[in-house]
Amino acid sequence: MTDRPTRIGVQLSPQHVTMQQTIDAARRLEEMGVDAVFGWDHFFPLTGDPDGAHFEATTQLAAWAASTERVQLGPLVFCNSYRNPDLLADVARTIDHISNGRFIFGIGSGWFERDYLEYGYDFGTVGSRLNDLAAALPRIRARWERLNPPPVGAMPILIGGKGEQKTLPMVAEHADIWHSFVGPDELPHKLDVLRRACEARGRDIAEIEVSNGASVRDGVGGVGFDRLDALHAVGTRLFTIPLSGDDTPDGYDLERVESFLRWRDGKDA
Repeated sequence: MTDRPTRIGVQLSPQHVTMQQTIDAARRLEEMGVDAVFGWDHFFPLTGDPDGAHFEATTQLAAWAASTERVQLGPLVFCNSYRNPDLLADVARTIDHISNGRFIFGIGSGWFERDYLEYGYDFGTVGSRLNDLAAALPRIRARWERLNPPPVGAMPILIGGKGEQKTLPMVAEHADIWHSFVGPDELPHKLDVLRRACEARGRDIAEIEVSNGASVRDGVGGVGFDRLDALHAVGTRLFTIPLSGDDTPDGYDLERVESFLRWRDGKDA
């Protein structure tokens, strides 16, 4: 894990903003040199006006794929509950072709109850949603093998979550990237659990990139990277900053990203 390059992602939440602003932000972040641009898979804003402007994930990601050239992109994360797994596999494969092989297939079990209730999905329980995800992942991978054409290359699978009984075994079985918000004190234990799960499946944990959610509070004014330094020291290599469409009156505050890029470049200098 630790010989991987340090990478910076940015999650552009599609809320309180126009579609063109999201596209322009994705293009600008690519120009700035970020490594990945992520969306999310919700139907309503998570902060601010709960009925404010908002856009759907798959079609937005397709627009980003057509509007950029180099940056990786994907959802952080698709909700498994909202789509038939075979259909979702086909959607991801299609966006992967639009992007010429830059798509990261991020997926999780879902959690935001309003999305389920208003769109008519069964909310179930945490356990039932995780069980559904475990059943869906083999179907998704099998569908990629049958599609004509298949994905451009080996599409990375990102799985979000930290549960030791269900999520981390799924990461060990299927994921190329493991994303969480686990802090630096807890992360070594979680990595030990993941390592054992990988060994039980004949995998090397080094095959999995460790990803973590950063905070815009980190790095303000070019300082305050203690938490990220500690996460980096125990193996995290992908750090993703959340930006919202209501960060400023004009939309996303992209200037916040600059200090993270300088921090990244110093890590791998």
